[in-house]
Amino acid sequence: MSAPTTDQLPVVVIGAGPIGLAAAAHLAERGLEPLVLEAGPLAGTAVRDWAHVRLFSPWAEVTDPAAEKLLAPTGWVRPDGSTYPTGGDWAEKYLQPLADTLGDKVRYGAKVTGVARAGRDRTVDSGRDEQPFTVHIQIAGGQEERITARAVIDASGTWSVPSPMGANGLPALGEKAATDRISYRVPDLSDPTVRARYAGRRTAVVGSGASAFTALAHLADLAEEEDGTHAVWILRRGISANTYGGGEADQLPARGALGLRAKAAVEAGHAGAATGFRTEAIERDTEGRLILVAEDGRRLDPVDEVIVLTGLRPDLSFLSEIRLGLDERLQAPTALAPLIDPNVHSCGTVHPHGVNELSHPEQGVYLAGMKSYGRAPTFLAMTGYEQVRSITAALAGDHEAAERVELTLPETGVCGGAGLFDDPDAAQSSEGGGCCAAPATLQIGLGVPTAPGGC
Repeated sequence: MSAPTTDQLPVVVIGAGPIGLAAAAHLAERGLEPLVLEAGPLAGTAVRDWAHVRLFSPWAEVTDPAAEKLLAPTGWVRPDGSTYPTGGDWAEKYLQPLADTLGDKVRYGAKVTGVARAGRDRTVDSGRDEQPFTVHIQIAGGQEERITARAVIDASGTWSVPSPMGANGLPALGEKAATDRISYRVPDLSDPTVRARYAGRRTAVVGSGASAFTALAHLADLAEEEDGTHAVWILRRGISANTYGGGEADQLPARGALGLRAKAAVEAGHAGAATGFRTEAIERDTEGRLILVAEDGRRLDPVDEVIVLTGLRPDLSFLSEIRLGLDERLQAPTALAPLIDPNVHSCGTVHPHGVNELSHPEQGVYLAGMKSYGRAPTFLAMTGYEQVRSITAALAGDHEAAERVELTLPETGVCGGAGLFDDPDAAQSSEGGGCCAAPATLQIGLGVPTAPGGC
């Protein structure tokens, strides 16, 4: 019996999260065979880890059009598009029904451990592009399998690799030894065990993005109910008018409101702030509490717990035999990185991008969703859905559709890049209205946005 041609092989999609399942829906719509490999036991396993956190994008912006078409015959109806789901809502009311509709095209408990070209390690040129991909997986009980694929879309995200506390990108001295007092996730204070961990205690929250805002807001709520509960917000920068995001000017209102809640927590005295604090080490006092030490020698008063929310980064270990073209700073595809670089872009603007910007020297392999953004923090689900629409069009040979990237994105409400923000004395001017005071809308495919005051 002859082996199947490459075109008869499935497109392997890594990860049954929102972008991976959307990729499968687009592949099915194009008549291509998807095979989604999910390491966890259910769809959206990573999303379920933050089931208690509410998204700052409404339902209308977190469901994919091709997925909705696939779900429609089952009687599925999208929840009210103007309401905001929690991670748990997203998983149970959309991701799991979508995965169920895909049926045996989704495999659970299948952890990808390697991707390569059949019979070729990364050093071999001869005949490389004609060979299919081999995807190595580990399943329950430690058994290993090898799957042959025509193409690979890695939508595994970045959730599994949180960034450490150290300001240099490495764990602070003593961080690994203090893991019993450190969490890298937004705490679910509705869980009695978790609530007891933070109630009546002093907690350091390290980070400056939406996750840190969420943790500060939750701890402030807890402080209203439990005496002695207090947070210390650890910032590598100073506090300016833009520290709390876009506020009322944010085109994602729920995200703006989240920043305002964090601001209220500070102003109400439920949280203090240590600014310009770049953590170098963690020590313990005689009672086992943690003392954070900065690069400049400053030492904070002891805290009972630390919540580190300094971002996420991609796991590239299982792609070591694939020839990827990645930016040396962001670990994002080389052509995409300049368009999303937080060191450069004000307001988190996202320039037009599709399959061309997501391609690598290795033909037929793509990073999509959060994974494609590497360490950049400005990803939105809508962007990922557009990415996989473009990628699947290219795989189907519809190059005109692949290159026609049309998408309207809201501004992030954050002015200035991370590089600038890391300067404790950096102040962002709002003179002339400022880009966050009058946010623009970027039309993907139509050029760079403009806004009063410059952005």
